[in-house]
Amino acid sequence: MTATLLPGTAFFLGLPYAPARAFLETGVRVALATDFNPGSSYTPNMQLMITLACTQMRMTVEEAIQAATLNGAYALGLQSQVGALTPDRWCDAIVLDIPNYYHLPYLYGVNHVQTVVKAGQVVWPNE
Repeated sequence: MTATLLPGTAFFLGLPYAPARAFLETGVRVALATDFNPGSSYTPNMQLMITLACTQMRMTVEEAIQAATLNGAYALGLQSQVGALTPDRWCDAIVLDIPNYYHLPYLYGVNHVQTVVKAGQVVWPNE
């Protein structure tokens, strides 16, 4: 089972955040999503979702990154095709301009994306 949590919705609507820590401690797989729509969470920014997961939902940085990648693939039933950088999966990835992954939720409100790789090809920046 995968619980898909929407921290941006709680933030935008002023609702309580989902109990991610309780889910994780009972063995429930947690995925993160933006719920990008103008009614409840008008942002496509997954970097912000990771920040909210860490600061408001008590997830570790590692848990939040996994929830935004591999566990998101599980929620869609695509875990054997995407969600992790392994030889047997499609290579969609981003390269971030940060010293290490701990800076992802810590330095928020900034677009850290330096390079985007889609299906094994660099698509941004398109030089």
